[in-house]
Amino acid sequence: MPIVVDIDVMLAKRKMSVGNLADRVGITPANLAVLKNGRAKAVRFATLAALCEVLKCQPGDLLRWEAEDAAGG
Repeated sequence: MPIVVDIDVMLAKRKMSVGNLADRVGITPANLAVLKNGRAKAVRFATLAALCEVLKCQPGDLLRWEAEDAAGG
């Protein structure tokens, strides 16, 4: 998947746990883990906005696009 999720980077910068972030955003730790590990198929804008509000960041700090290899894509 060419979309990379960098929630773990922001968690480390903010010195925050997954459980604490999940509580503050209002989602389950399991759902946050699915998103954080790049296994989510979609994310609601409301969830993305809540993540940005809690982490005090921009959506681009959490999500980025990486081109896939021609051989692996």
